[in-house]
Amino acid sequence: MESAGVALGHGHEHEHHGPPPANRSSRVEAQFLGMLLFIISEIMLFGAFFTAYFFIRVVNGVDWPAQGEELPKLIAGVNTAILISSSFTMHWALEGAKNENRYGLRAGLLTTFLLGLTFLTIQINEYVHLGFAPHDHAQGSVFYGLTGLHGAHVFVGLTLLLFATIRAFRGHFTPKEHRGVEVPGIYWHFVDVMWILVYFSLYVL
Repeated sequence: MESAGVALGHGHEHEHHGPPPANRSSRVEAQFLGMLLFIISEIMLFGAFFTAYFFIRVVNGVDWPAQGEELPKLIAGVNTAILISSSFTMHWALEGAKNENRYGLRAGLLTTFLLGLTFLTIQINEYVHLGFAPHDHAQGSVFYGLTGLHGAHVFVGLTLLLFATIRAFRGHFTPKEHRGVEVPGIYWHFVDVMWILVYFSLYVL
């Protein structure tokens, strides 16, 4: 009887109330899912601006850029190379976090931030020296709209990178806990890809 009571008590210790726990293999972390959904919404936003661009240029067949205007293709090309380079340094930072390489993590984040800041500074300088304004013609509105929208996303990315860099120098990230680097990294790669599309659409084609 005593053994039966022990067995019964042992059974009560492991009794589970409520629904069974979710299968961890099917769960997506909230930060990753939130960033993914946000990027999807941003793709649709950029899509609206690209639609306006192609409607003006392809459907209406107007000159691009407007007649008498010129876009700084060489400067934009250098700026593109700068932003693409920042994707590699961002990857370096993430690998540093995963492998407990503090130097790689900190140097990668700081370099990415500085490259992004350089890109944004060059773009603002480009605006200052352009010979047209958004209200001059439809081409100007679309150009400033697309590049300005992307510039705003770069600014948001730089803010995220700044917080991640500060945390990295305070020793917050580990090989098991590095979402604070990975999530901003996903956003930053998205920003880079969108700029490549903007650059080839507006400056090259």
